[in-house]
Amino acid sequence: MANFAKPSAPRFSVEVYQNEFLPEGGRDVHAIVTVTSTGGATATRAASAHGSAAVVIMVDCSGSMEYPPDKMRGAREATAAAIDTLRDGTAFAVIAGTHVAKEVYPGQGRLAVADPATRAQAREALRGLSSGGGTAIGTWLRLADGLLRQSSAAIRHGILLTDGRNEHEDPAVLRATLDACAGRFTCDARGVGTDWEVKEVTSIASALLGSADIVADPAHLTEDFTLMMENVMGKEVADVALRLWTPVGVEIQYVKQVAPTVQDLSDRRTGAGPRAGDYPTGSWGDESREYHVCVRVPAASVGQEMLAARATLLQPGAPGEPPATLAQGLVRAVWTDDLAASTAINPQVAHYTGQAELAQAIQQGLEARKLGDVDGATAKLGRAVQLASASGNADTAKLLAKVVDVVDAAAGTVRLKAKVADADEMTLETRSIQTVRVKKT
Repeated sequence: MANFAKPSAPRFSVEVYQNEFLPEGGRDVHAIVTVTSTGGATATRAASAHGSAAVVIMVDCSGSMEYPPDKMRGAREATAAAIDTLRDGTAFAVIAGTHVAKEVYPGQGRLAVADPATRAQAREALRGLSSGGGTAIGTWLRLADGLLRQSSAAIRHGILLTDGRNEHEDPAVLRATLDACAGRFTCDARGVGTDWEVKEVTSIASALLGSADIVADPAHLTEDFTLMMENVMGKEVADVALRLWTPVGVEIQYVKQVAPTVQDLSDRRTGAGPRAGDYPTGSWGDESREYHVCVRVPAASVGQEMLAARATLLQPGAPGEPPATLAQGLVRAVWTDDLAASTAINPQVAHYTGQAELAQAIQQGLEARKLGDVDGATAKLGRAVQLASASGNADTAKLLAKVVDVVDAAAGTVRLKAKVADADEMTLETRSIQTVRVKKT
């Protein structure tokens, strides 16, 4: 018998890790804000049956998807698997993307509601997917936006698959589309094969607060799509914002998500009253994320202390109602003449500063390699190897070892490999922003 009891909402908590001590005249305060959501998985199952999610899958059907043929076949099978993963009551649609966007299912500008019958109909409709034409990703996203805006679901999400570059659309059009869609739905983006542009795919995921990855072998698409859809079905709270309030004289230098991936949110700020601004974090299920906040406070003398910032997690309220406070944490500043206290670096801050540097070193190193700057690429990728080794980021270390020969990981001594497979280089670039958590002591 179905349980129609109102599901309980997940619980959020905020923890702040920092060294609050500054030397006399010190101004920059760094803090890691850890946000954790728990208890939502069970609630999600019940909530999903009441139509809490809407999902649009965008499948690249351009001419290049037929070469080799297993790409198109893999895309059909993966999309079918994702549809099978939808919980009953989820609104959904499928789009075929070329230089134009076409509705595959259910059509007529509508969303279907997942149940055994509609899932079977959608799988049958996928048989009609064929390749031909160009690539204009902005048109796919605009159609997805139009479909998702019909839904009152809390969770609105897109899954986008492409195998090529966005050659039939001006980059400014895609950028404007992403700006328009940001905040209306989230989106995971995947590149299949090795003929797509990493920066295009990662920029889509970044703008729409989703994940980006490479699926070099189309045979792995079904597994990846299933995991993506399971993750979407695990979301329950949408449009969560991290609000930072600062006292007079305090300036926010930057706000970055640093785990599980590096994502700079600094330019995503929207004003929220005097001295307050909101930074979007997207949708949440049972998970934990970490944010690096840096604020600049007025200089002060020894013995003074102040509240440097207040971090509040907010969920939008019903129309006409204020947002609900989910959790809160404080960032402090205390001036001291104790040299040991003021020069100590908080372990969490140190770790995630290194993870952000690791991502940047990989991206700069690969760019230098593409430009033929051997010395620059060797230096940057050597530094990346050193950082990955020191932080215990084994996954990134393995990816780096496919691009460079590691002579001494601790010292960052490497040699560029003469030949590197496109898939290995693109995997390293795409996954460069993935981080590891602080080691527990």
